[in-house]
Amino acid sequence: MEVDDGNGRLETSAAGEQSTCDVDTNQEPYVGMDFESEEAARAFYNKYAKQEGFLTRVLSSRKSERDRSIVSRGLGCRGGSVNRKQDGQREVCTAMILLKREKSGRWVVRKFVRDHNHPLVVQLQKSRRIIDEKDRKIQELTAELRVKKRLSAAYREQLLKLMKDVEDHNEHLRTKVELVFENLREFEAKRKEVSDHK
Repeated sequence: MEVDDGNGRLETSAAGEQSTCDVDTNQEPYVGMDFESEEAARAFYNKYAKQEGFLTRVLSSRKSERDRSIVSRGLGCRGGSVNRKQDGQREVCTAMILLKREKSGRWVVRKFVRDHNHPLVVQLQKSRRIIDEKDRKIQELTAELRVKKRLSAAYREQLLKLMKDVEDHNEHLRTKVELVFENLREFEAKRKEVSDHK
């Protein structure tokens, strides 16, 4: 979690620990910039990315061979551009920041690449809200579709049951009609036999 107190102090909390970082949250990163913790550095870069109009991702991390703790972390832009000359393959954006943990425990920016190979989203929050509204509408329609499918399955089952009942009833009626005809033939035969004896 990160909080900008509006006075250039960025407060972060991760794993129950809270740290404060005295940096201008409106400035861009630079080589040599240092932070109290990795979380503070990440929070700063995420806030910078949000202001600039891009999303971040972890590019790399290196662990200490001694205690397996993270000693360096690369963060970068999640975006990219489509290279139309090479069959539309996506090129990864090169904008990034490389952080290294010093012996003192502070995290220092060792590399910063500002330039992106794609347009940036100016109003990221508005865009996210639109995506959220679309996602919500998709979820509503999906739920409605599930209900309609269940109803359709129930109607189909009832229709098949009704058709089976109709077939059974038709078979029963056919058997009764055949029995009636058989009885009529027997009755006619007996009547003819009686009238012949007279």
